[in-house]
Amino acid sequence: MSSPALQTQLLSKRYRRVWALRDCSLTVAPGRVVALVGPNGAGKTTLLHAAAGLLTPTSGTVRVFAEVPGTPPALSTVAFVAQDKPLYDSFTVAQLVRMARGLNRQWDRALAARRLAALEIPLRRRAGRLSGGQQSQVAFTLAVAKRPRLLLLDEPLANLDPLARTDFMRELMGTVAANGTTVVLSSHAISDLVGTCDWLVVLNRGQVQVSGDIDELLGAHHALSGPAADRLPDTVAVITRTESGRQAHHLVRGTAPVADPRWTSRPVGLEELVLGYLREPDAAALPGPALTTIEGGG
Repeated sequence: MSSPALQTQLLSKRYRRVWALRDCSLTVAPGRVVALVGPNGAGKTTLLHAAAGLLTPTSGTVRVFAEVPGTPPALSTVAFVAQDKPLYDSFTVAQLVRMARGLNRQWDRALAARRLAALEIPLRRRAGRLSGGQQSQVAFTLAVAKRPRLLLLDEPLANLDPLARTDFMRELMGTVAANGTTVVLSSHAISDLVGTCDWLVVLNRGQVQVSGDIDELLGAHHALSGPAADRLPDTVAVITRTESGRQAHHLVRGTAPVADPRWTSRPVGLEELVLGYLREPDAAALPGPALTTIEGGG
């Protein structure tokens, strides 16, 4: 049985009096494309930095393919693109490529050249004179040309226009398909993750609130709408409740039918699921009771 691509156990990181991560435990299987989402300050960047070996945990453990991040065995398998896309501003793109080639044993020269040419990024231009979107594309190119087993991306879509976002995600999926790369992608643009990611991790208050296969999570939740004056039975696992006029809308966990005609049920999408849990930080997507059938009343 292969080792998890990323595994944390009670991982915690404290900055003075503030806990960025607190008892964070998760397991990511090889080959997954993970959507890492959560509010600002939830610990997403801290988790990625820990996985990349850029910080020392206060307590707990983190492993990438069973190796300690930051050690030579781990460094050869992990590539990380930080949110601020750090590049040497005074280096030309060609110099950045040569440096990356010298630092990585598995460097794919053809892939880097082909991608930069397709993006029409001038090799003689200094990194500091590139647009924000071009810098993002160069940083991503340097990462994927390393041929990593685990690719960590912190807000990679932030500086890209809608067309570039679509092209980026298509290129990312091509990389996954060609190499079996495991990807952990942090993003606030949940809609961009639909159809790309197959595993969801929701961080909230420095802890894992939700972790699971996206299709299974969507299949285990649905939305219920009905009279605001009526309350659902206590046996119904309600994640969130909002009201609009005389109507109440619920995100619920469970799949049993609703027999009461006053209540309507429909599937939920990824964004609705994520936002529902973020609105209720204490709710967790744990296995729960099936939704009790709600019968019509007299």
